[in-house]
Amino acid sequence: MGTILWIGIVFFIIALVAWLLGARGVAGMSAGMGRTFLGIFLVIAIILIIVGAFTGHGAY
Repeated sequence: MGTILWIGIVFFIIALVAWLLGARGVAGMSAGMGRTFLGIFLVIAIILIIVGAFTGHGAY
């Protein structure tokens, strides 16, 4: 699951660099992909925390 978070952060860094260099289309696309990966990460993390709470396996 850490890989999804890492990929999201990398896409945001690419978006920042592209924005600073003036490539607004690439920056927007990278930011959108980063936002998507971070959203997927959050959904999976919340599901795992809920499942861990109900099954008694500490997912903290």
